[in-house]
Amino acid sequence: MAQSRLEKIGTIYTRITGLLKTGAMKSEDKPIWYDLYEAFPPKLEPRFDRPAPNIPIRNIFYAEDVIRAKFHKFQKQPETISLLDHKRETQVQQFVKIYHHLKSQGALDDEKVFETAMELLNEKRAQARTEEADTLPEVYSADGDTLTKAFTEAKEAQMKAIQQPIPDTTDRKAGKTGRNRQISGIDVQNLFKE
Repeated sequence: MAQSRLEKIGTIYTRITGLLKTGAMKSEDKPIWYDLYEAFPPKLEPRFDRPAPNIPIRNIFYAEDVIRAKFHKFQKQPETISLLDHKRETQVQQFVKIYHHLKSQGALDDEKVFETAMELLNEKRAQARTEEADTLPEVYSADGDTLTKAFTEAKEAQMKAIQQPIPDTTDRKAGKTGRNRQISGIDVQNLFKE
C-alpha cells in the first residue's frame, strides 16, 4: 500500500496525492473534490490536531418561535400534517396568524392575546369540522342507496329481531332448545348449510 490510512498521518488530500503519484490510483479514479481542492485550497490545512476555533454560538430565534413553543406546550395533541399539501395551513400557522392579528390591535396583554387566539382557533377548527361534515359526498351502494341509509335500515332490522320473542322449541339433533337455532333473528342452522 502507498501510505497509511490512519487519520493522524497527513490529510485526505496528501493521502490521495500519494496514491496518484505512486500509481496506486489512476487519474480517472480520483475523487471529484480533488481538483476543486487544488484550485481553491483552504486557508488552514484540515488536520485532526488543529484546535477548534473559539467562536460563541449564537441562538437564532425568531419572534414567533416563543409563540410556537407556548402553543405546543399548551396544545398536547399534535395534528397530522401532510408535507405534500402546500395549500392548507397548519394549526400552528393559523394560530400565529391569529395571534399577530390580535397583537397588532394592541388592546390586550400577551397572556390575554394568547388565550383569545386559542379560543378563536378552536372555534375556527370546530366550524371547519362542521363544514367538512356537511360537504362529504354521499357514498352509494351497488343498489343505488346511500350507505348511511343501508346501515340505518340494517340496524333497525336487527333491533326488531332482538325484540321478537324466540320460540322455545326443542331441537332433537342438537339436544338443546330452539335458542341455539335462532339467535336474535338469525337462523344458525341455515347459516352454515352448504
